[in-house]
Amino acid sequence: MVLPRSGDVIHVTKAASVQFASPMLFRVIRVHDWPTYEGWVWLDGYELNSAGDAVERRSIFVQVNGLRPVGKAPDPRLRNSRQPATRPGVVPARTARTPR
Repeated sequence: MVLPRSGDVIHVTKAASVQFASPMLFRVIRVHDWPTYEGWVWLDGYELNSAGDAVERRSIFVQVNGLRPVGKAPDPRLRNSRQPATRPGVVPARTARTPR
């Protein structure tokens, strides 16, 4: 049983809870640490439409084993490592060296 992380997109069906007879895509904002039944969890996030756009913010109570991952959250170590911006076809100018 692996808990989803913030940013993960999951497919929620009735395998997660009978209230989801109509499946939905859900992007996780937060996994609550509230005490609950073994294997169940409260999630805050957004219901997504077929284009992946958020259409409604929701809190859902689901069985973790019934969730199916669709996409993973970006690795924060990669997201936070910034690279200098480059433009295609542009060669950085060199600074002129003065003789000593």
